[in-house]
Amino acid sequence: MFELRPYRKNSNAMSYNPFREMEEFEKRFFGTPFTSFFNSRDIGEFKTDISEHGDNYLLEADLPGFDKKDIHLEITDNTLTINAERNSEHDEKDDNKYIRIERSYGKYSRQFDISSIDSDKITAKYDNGVLKLTLPKKQDVTPETKRLEIE
Repeated sequence: MFELRPYRKNSNAMSYNPFREMEEFEKRFFGTPFTSFFNSRDIGEFKTDISEHGDNYLLEADLPGFDKKDIHLEITDNTLTINAERNSEHDEKDDNKYIRIERSYGKYSRQFDISSIDSDKITAKYDNGVLKLTLPKKQDVTPETKRLEIE
């Protein structure tokens, strides 16, 4: 009924990957590795780091291989959207026969809540494949106390 197993630090349960079976299914069905299939979808994500520096935040987004003209920043209400698009450099009619294509292309997008940011003072810089946004914090407004006279 119950099976007793000795506890081992390196047992198979510790290295269990719940997505392994799905990855194997996609490899058999599509004939490509899971990661390549995911990267070729229409909308992807990119990695970002956000750090706090006194009165502002620094958002660093890894966007290697993009031209500055292909990166678009938009602010709508209290949401900052970073969009980037990279087109495929090879053509179906190319004479080159590709053996393996690993570089991803397509549309990439991330959204961030900037309700605590002074959106008028955001600055952006793109250098060596890293987009750096300086996001100044909103100044705390202390509520004014008023006294009312009683008539």
